[in-house]
Parts: sequence; structure tokens; C-alpha cells
Amino acid sequence: MISDTTPLRGGPHPGPIASPDRRVRSLAAALYGYAFLRDLVLLYPVYPLLFTDTGLTVWQISTLFVIWSASSIVLEVPSGALADAVSRRLLLCLAPLVTAAGFALWTLVPSYPAFAVGFLLWGVGGALASGALEALVYTGLERLGAASRYARVIGRARTAETLGVLASLVLAAPVLALGGYPALGVASVLACLVAAAVATRLPEHREPAAGPGADPADGEHGWWVSLRGGLAEAHADRTVRAAVLLVAVVAAGWGALDEYLPLLARDVGASGPAVPLLLVLTWVGVAVGGLLAPAGERLGRRGYAGLIGGSAGALAAGALIGHPVGFLLVGVAFCGFQLATVLADVRLQARIVGPARATVTSLAGMATDTTIIACYVGYGLLATVAGNRVAFAVAVAPYLVVALLVAVVRPVRR
Repeated sequence: MISDTTPLRGGPHPGPIASPDRRVRSLAAALYGYAFLRDLVLLYPVYPLLFTDTGLTVWQISTLFVIWSASSIVLEVPSGALADAVSRRLLLCLAPLVTAAGFALWTLVPSYPAFAVGFLLWGVGGALASGALEALVYTGLERLGAASRYARVIGRARTAETLGVLASLVLAAPVLALGGYPALGVASVLACLVAAAVATRLPEHREPAAGPGADPADGEHGWWVSLRGGLAEAHADRTVRAAVLLVAVVAAGWGALDEYLPLLARDVGASGPAVPLLLVLTWVGVAVGGLLAPAGERLGRRGYAGLIGGSAGALAAGALIGHPVGFLLVGVAFCGFQLATVLADVRLQARIVGPARATVTSLAGMATDTTIIACYVGYGLLATVAGNRVAFAVAVAPYLVVALLVAVVRPVRR
């Protein structure tokens, strides 16, 4: 048997081949850097202020959010099928470049049309990366015999994203004071450009096309076969379908409530600089939740149900306390929800057996985005009538139902 360091006959010594552990660390390092930089958007904490200062009304700002969400929903699954037909690494390089173009447009010609196109480009960038990222990481680890490390790696990647958001919250104020909105725009564009450069360091292993006679290099044919293969797997395999629905339900609720945290902070008595500090508490909880993924894998069915139910109870209690100290419980709740979301993604990736992995993952993303819009509508109606504290408490009711179902319904077998 020839060792990894044995030279080829008749040629120079090729040098040692990197060990699987070293290649796993290389993949993870590139992934963490990419995740951090894509969320290092200094415009993010203040873009509603940019819109308002440009002269937009609340109604116009709301329409921008709809454009953003709608573009993500429409493009989610087609982009996932594209990631199964062409290079996933290429799409991960393009995603931040498309987003950067939107931020540049906001910076150069701030106006409603520019903001609308910018949100459309942001949605396209998010759709290009969604599904492709998870599929590239899982197949890369599987190729190295390290698929069992997926929870640890993807959990840390989610923490890297959270740290990018936290860095944006910290840096936005001083940069805004020094250079105004243009400086924030330039910094956001630069972060996206560096993220695209880091994406070139992600290793990629291509799987066979999702059907007989398909060629991954064949653009249109490969895309169509990948789309059909992913939809067919989600439709035919009950375990995959159940995992897709679990991802959507677990991720959507707290993903929607996150947008209303500043309103809750104000309602519990915080004002001025105290509001961002309370938000930092919740984001720290999210970061910790991602790091707990390896430990969370040891949870059984009832343990996972307890995680969801306990997080829901902590969020409701934190909102109803009516005091800023309640945000400690909100942070605990968001920690639990982040962990539950990562574990739901791990379950989904483990159940996908076909080559259209990115397509199936994008189905879960589309279902999540659609559910988030429903949460926005429900929250808006409830908060108008009963206030933000009650709306937060009532919004966790679906989680209690999910926790009960997870606890009592036996897992579906293939």
C-alpha cells in the first residue's frame, strides 16, 4: 500500500497530502470568515434611519421590506436548484458581490427606487447563498469522513454570523459619527468584497447530477433536473418532508420576533442608549446557542421538545415581566431557539440522501421565509390591539404546540 508521502514513480516527490483533520479545519476557517464578513453590514443597524432621513414614509419603508422578503421567497428554490447544477462555491462568491451592488446603489443615489433595487439585490444575494452554503459544507465534510462534525461546524458558523452582527452594532455609531451614511455604505461594500474573496478558499466536492443523463456543467438541463430531483425527494420521503417543516416552524417564529425587540425594549422601560445594550444581550444568547450545537446533538426527542418549550416559556416570561431585567430571559430564549434551529438543520441534512441537497435545503428556507411573513402579519394585528409585551407572549404559542408534537409523535421512518 502506498502512503500519502510516497513519491510517484518517475516523478518528483509531490509532498505530503493534507490530513482529513487539517482539511476540515481549513474548510471551517474559510466558512467562519465568510459567515462573519457577510453579516458585517454597518448599514444594517441604521438603514431605517437612512430611509427616514431621505424622506421616505413608514408606508414606503414597509413596501421595501415586502420587496426584500418577496424576492427571497421567489428565488430561494430556483437558486438552490442552480447550486445543485453548477459550482456552489461560485454562487457563494457571487452572493456578496450582488449584495454589495445594492449597498453601493444606496450610498451613491439614496432614493426610493435605489432602495427598492438594493433590497431586491440583497434578496438575490441571500437566495444565492441559502442552500448552497449548507450543501457545500455538508458534502465537504462527508467527503472527508467528518459528516458527524456538521453540527459543530455549522453551529460555529451561525455564531460567526452573530458576531458579525454584534460588530456592526458596535462599529456603526462611531463610523456614522465620522463619515455619515456614505462611510457606512463604503464599509458595508468592502466587507462584502472581502467575503467574496474568502469564498474562493472554500473547498468544493461536486456530486453527480440529480438524474440520469444530467451533466452538472450543463446549465439549463442540470438546473431543471436538480429542481425536479429536490422536489421529488421532499415529496416522496416523509422524513425529509417532516425535517423541512420542522426547520421552517422553529426558525420562523423567533426570526420574525427579532425585528420587534427594540419595540419590546422600549415598552419595558428602556430608552436611548439602553435599547442597544438590551439587544446585545439577545445577540449574545444567539451566539452561545450556536456554540452549544455539539452538546445539543445528545438531546433525545423529549429533550429537544423540552428545549423548544423551555425557550418559549422563557421568552413569554421575559416579555411579561415588564422590566429591562426580563431581557435576560429573552436572551436565554434566543439562545435556545438558535440551538433548536441549528439542530433542525442538522436533522434535515442527515435525512437528505439525493444529490439535490441545496434544492431541498432551499425548500426549507422558502418555507421559513413564508412563515415569517405570516408571523409579521399576525404580530402586527396582535400588537396593535394588546401591545408588544402581550404579542411576544402569545407569539410563542406555536412553539408549545411544536414541542408537544415532537414529544409525543414517534419519528417517521423511511
